[in-house]
Amino acid sequence: MNRLAVLLCAVAVLPNVARCYSYQTKYLDVPVDHFNFGNNATFRLRYLVNDTHWRPDEGRPIFFYTGNEGDISMFAQNTGFVWEIAPQFGALVVFAEHRYYGQSLPFGNKSYSDPQHLGFLTSQQALADYVVLIAELQRPQRRPSPVVAFGGSYGGMLSAYLRLKYPASVVGAIAASAPVLQFPGLTPCGAFARIVTSDFASVAPSCADSIRRSWSEISNLTSSDAGRAWLSTAWRLCKPLASGADVSALKAWLADVYTNLAMINYPYATEFLAPVPAHPVAATCAPLGNATLGGKLLMRALFKAVSVYFNHTGRATCLDVGSSASGNLGDRGWDFQSCTEMVMPMCSDGQADMFEPQAWNFAHYSDGCHKRWGVRPSEQRAVLMYGGKELSTASNIVFSNGLLDPWSSGGVLRNVSDTALAIIIPEGAHHLDLRESNPADPPAVRAARQFHCDNIRTWIEKHQGAPPSDKPA
Repeated sequence: MNRLAVLLCAVAVLPNVARCYSYQTKYLDVPVDHFNFGNNATFRLRYLVNDTHWRPDEGRPIFFYTGNEGDISMFAQNTGFVWEIAPQFGALVVFAEHRYYGQSLPFGNKSYSDPQHLGFLTSQQALADYVVLIAELQRPQRRPSPVVAFGGSYGGMLSAYLRLKYPASVVGAIAASAPVLQFPGLTPCGAFARIVTSDFASVAPSCADSIRRSWSEISNLTSSDAGRAWLSTAWRLCKPLASGADVSALKAWLADVYTNLAMINYPYATEFLAPVPAHPVAATCAPLGNATLGGKLLMRALFKAVSVYFNHTGRATCLDVGSSASGNLGDRGWDFQSCTEMVMPMCSDGQADMFEPQAWNFAHYSDGCHKRWGVRPSEQRAVLMYGGKELSTASNIVFSNGLLDPWSSGGVLRNVSDTALAIIIPEGAHHLDLRESNPADPPAVRAARQFHCDNIRTWIEKHQGAPPSDKPA
């Protein structure tokens, strides 16, 4: 098993003070296909480990982050809560990478070449990877350490699913911003867009109104060669608009930016998806306060607004709408997953939300998936595999959701059993509670972190057979 020492510096907790996380990078050979005895192929799954505070002889826990759609080092950098509480619990910290993301590529450069190579990219296979890794971490121990799963967003879904499907492997799970209900028949397709709109409208109604009007203004302006040339220059586009397809790509990029701004609407500056200032939605809305703007004046204001996201540092020389608006997240892998098992209907009507009207059409969606990947989505697979709303038998899971986060539309917002609990963070954006402490944190997120710690302590003590304690670990 290869080892590589790495020093990772995360965002500062206090101004001008760097917080550094150290870990070892390790690899474990796991099956490419956990569910086929006729396939013995394996690949190297990457995971990050820190044992600085671990006291295994005392039965101290393993804190296990269920990696999601991206390089695992990015999630380690942005999940400071786990690092902060590890000392008080004497925990081993592990961040496991999701197959097909980062360096955990089952077929190397061929992993994304065709459906035959890519077909092993599923949440079921990833969960099985984690179970195997957990068993390997516990193997040297006479009495295995209790394992607590952590995850945010899709990773939060995986942490909840890990507890649901493999309760012998983890004693509990903190599932932050986990949209386990964002599936067909469970959540209205327009709920996500309405929350994004609410975030912008709550700053200034004129902001959401201006964005709503901007779609038709863009269409009108780009209906001529002269208009496309003007917008290409005014917005400093890396690739000038030359066709209707280019205009559609620009609109899609804008929609992604508005969504991402709502997700990372943190009360302090971050670099999670892109370098942005504190309260980035408010900063974006600042140039859009005049509800009477139209035409080229609105376009200039809109460019200034979105520059908060793509050029807050001032280092961008041009706007590249062909690049991902989601930073280091694995857009290709997630697009494949959303074209197979993770079908999450999204729609907008341009009235209850600020986006262009776009109906949810599964047949059209399926055709797009087949064109891109050569596969057809299984619309109900996630609901059948993980139970949908039927969560009454779930135990030892905390579902946390920030109400600023559009993914809360598909989150669990009410307790579903005696120990599968929901906690709401009114001022919270996307899994803010898993980020490291910051002086700007609202009281609700501090309370949520304490709630997490209380539950973690209860799960560990119950596992160890000790009566629940009211004392800090």
